[in-house]
Amino acid sequence: MASISFIDHSSSAPTGHADNFYTPPFQSSSSFQMNPLSSHPPRLQPASRQTNTFDSLSTYRNNATTEEKVPEEDVEIDEEQDKVKHMECRIQKEDVWREMFVTSNGRDKAFKIMQYSIRVYLLVHTSVAASRFARRRVRPPWEADILNRLGSTASGLSFTRKLLLLFNWLGPLTSIMAQQSAPIFLERSSEAKKAKQQPFLHSVLHAPPPVLLEFVHAIADDAVTYSRLGLFGKKFGERAERFSNWCWLLATLVGLVENGVERQIIGNLQTEVESRLYTESMSGATAKSNPRATKIDEKELQRLQRQDYWLKMTRGKLVMDLIFVVYDLFDIKRAREPVKTLSGLAAAILSSAKLYDRHKTLLLKKMMIAP
Repeated sequence: MASISFIDHSSSAPTGHADNFYTPPFQSSSSFQMNPLSSHPPRLQPASRQTNTFDSLSTYRNNATTEEKVPEEDVEIDEEQDKVKHMECRIQKEDVWREMFVTSNGRDKAFKIMQYSIRVYLLVHTSVAASRFARRRVRPPWEADILNRLGSTASGLSFTRKLLLLFNWLGPLTSIMAQQSAPIFLERSSEAKKAKQQPFLHSVLHAPPPVLLEFVHAIADDAVTYSRLGLFGKKFGERAERFSNWCWLLATLVGLVENGVERQIIGNLQTEVESRLYTESMSGATAKSNPRATKIDEKELQRLQRQDYWLKMTRGKLVMDLIFVVYDLFDIKRAREPVKTLSGLAAAILSSAKLYDRHKTLLLKKMMIAP
């Protein structure tokens, strides 16, 4: 039987210091040593599993250090993202507005916001003037002159916007002509020569419906503008305007359908990325253990969330356009002016925000490419 040796307090520790019973060295003659104050002495381990106390302590420290310290090859700094953030801070709002106003589309959005802001002011002023309190108040003579000037300004801005949108049919026309000579549809050189000899009407009839609708809509808008300039008659202008409104309604409905499909696709991709991140987090994979995959998923999730945000903005703009064109096309009288004015202003703000972000992205790309 293994012998048990107790610690002698009289020889190993001074009087009155019983807490120092751990200080004596371990005796090699005994199998194990036990604290006499302990009620549950440790069991004896086999000789093959006995290790030195200091060796086991050093092993534990090395393991703890290995677990806590991340390997240097796994730590990566996303220099591209840091560079993009730095470039975004350098872009000023004035630069973006300047790039917007260079284009006719940007000027159209600016004039549209001014036009419908004036109409909102006139609408509020008219509602206040129609109240009982305003009827009793005597208005100064200069107030009617200012209201007339604001009304003519709004009408002038509307006509100016129509002039800025002239020749918008060149965009879809370019797409139609590009499809005629697209190499993906031409297998042999003889077919290419034959395609070049095909008439323009054949290319128009074989164009995609959205592109063809945009082309016809732009031509109708130009016809309305020419009618207001006096080039065409009044009746022709009214018919062209009604046809243009029908094209606008169809284009808006097509845009809402495409927007819904795109949002559904983005939502499915976003769900996949989120589920993948959740699975990695539950399986123990963290940014330290697998940083590359986690960063890729996080970037992808941010990109999808950004796309979904702007798709929502586009959907709101299309809904405002739908309300406006329905009131204008079907000649709805109830709350006509307030609804058309507010929907027009909301559509102008949403489209301007989207165009601002687009020009800001273009400026950022130019700064990234520039040496």
